[in-house]
Amino acid sequence: MRLRRLLPLILALSWSLVATAAESLPEPEGCVMLTVSGDISRTNGDGEARFDRAMLEALPSRTIETHTPWHEDSARYAGPLGEALLEAVGARGDEARVMALNGFEAEVPVSDFSRYGVILAMTRDGEPMPIRRLGPLFVLYPFDERPELRNEEIRFRSVWQVARIEIH
Repeated sequence: MRLRRLLPLILALSWSLVATAAESLPEPEGCVMLTVSGDISRTNGDGEARFDRAMLEALPSRTIETHTPWHEDSARYAGPLGEALLEAVGARGDEARVMALNGFEAEVPVSDFSRYGVILAMTRDGEPMPIRRLGPLFVLYPFDERPELRNEEIRFRSVWQVARIEIH
């Protein structure tokens, strides 16, 4: 008789655990390159989503060939789509505070990631981007495809040496 009363509770708890597991991300196996926090629904520990290089490379990506305001020559940049990253963590906010290793921060509207196909560039001309060359991650807009992006507001949002993103 008691088991019959407890059965619905046990089933409810089991489904809750399954749903929670479905909302989590795998643990990074390598060095963490990026941590995403804030208003997100999928994490892999302590309310954050941590990504190593392999996890970022597994996300849908894009290559952008463009000049930037900081380089004279055009280059091919590749990396995960910002929109794919936001989807992977279940981002629910409208703004992303992008934080660099050197303490610089910029607010990027979440809508920019899909509207412009913004990437988190991990390579330049096929080579990983070291910290001294704007890496390891660089919020990159397609400047040559969309000339209207060549303005101070967008340059400010193009954070390099990205280490953290907070969704709000």
